[in-house]
Amino acid sequence: MTLEHLTSKTRELLNLSNEERMQVIRSSRWVGYPRAKQLLAKMDELYHYPVSDRMPNLLIIGDTNNGKTMLVKRFCSMHPPEDNPEGENVIVPILYIDCPPKPEEGRLYDEILGKLYEKFKERDSAGKKLSQVVKVCQRIGVKMLVLDEVQHILAGSTHQQRSFLNVLKTLGNKLKVPIVALGIREAFNAIQTDPQLANRFELAPLPRWRLGDEDYERLLASFEALLPLKKPSYLYEDDIAGKLHSMTDGYIGELAKLLSKSAIEAIKNGDEQITLKLLNSMDWVAPSDRRAQMDKILGI
Repeated sequence: MTLEHLTSKTRELLNLSNEERMQVIRSSRWVGYPRAKQLLAKMDELYHYPVSDRMPNLLIIGDTNNGKTMLVKRFCSMHPPEDNPEGENVIVPILYIDCPPKPEEGRLYDEILGKLYEKFKERDSAGKKLSQVVKVCQRIGVKMLVLDEVQHILAGSTHQQRSFLNVLKTLGNKLKVPIVALGIREAFNAIQTDPQLANRFELAPLPRWRLGDEDYERLLASFEALLPLKKPSYLYEDDIAGKLHSMTDGYIGELAKLLSKSAIEAIKNGDEQITLKLLNSMDWVAPSDRRAQMDKILGI
């Protein structure tokens, strides 16, 4: 049995029981690809940027389930919190939070303070909470602020949106750290309404995968190398690559989920490889078809 389709670490997983291999497949895994490496390098550049009064920021835009959060969490894992035996607090170099559902200044500070397990009073003024946020972030050595779901800005009125964008500017100015924001296309439109803030955010799109792209084929080969199946599936070959693309619409999150489900099924049925026959038998609906089904149900 040739195992050249697997990495050396994945080959070791073949010694596990079937149930243990399926558990490994269900767990999340990082799969590197060229665009992700570019963005990781860009974030690393910001992370080491010298402190200035006007720090540069990054806005990563992409469709839902296309790897934005996984990418940034990968970067966060490269800079985890550190013990600080000689100080009073641990060091938290990257602070990652979700934007509140509505663009409200006080709720943003609540999110930050809650994430850091800091005591605060919800009824305190926004100014008092801001002061507390700045103090605690400086105390624990925050070097980068990551804001996910930044398109939530659009859930407020025009006035609330402008106020919230001003809050981001103020926060960046006071902390003097770069801000990395993640969101769907609408987030870009929201930030563009404030030209001064827009100038501080470099746009970094994370597009969907295109069929026929060599990077897409490499991505499939990388996935295959990490799935502990005993036989090669040749996911990168035209027929199966095309099938996977049509089933996932080019979203990497959908691809990861489909391949995991398929690999588990391949272990259960004893074939130990992902084939066209297996993919055709999967209980799976492509994202675009799911939306069409929902539109039909809702009568849109």
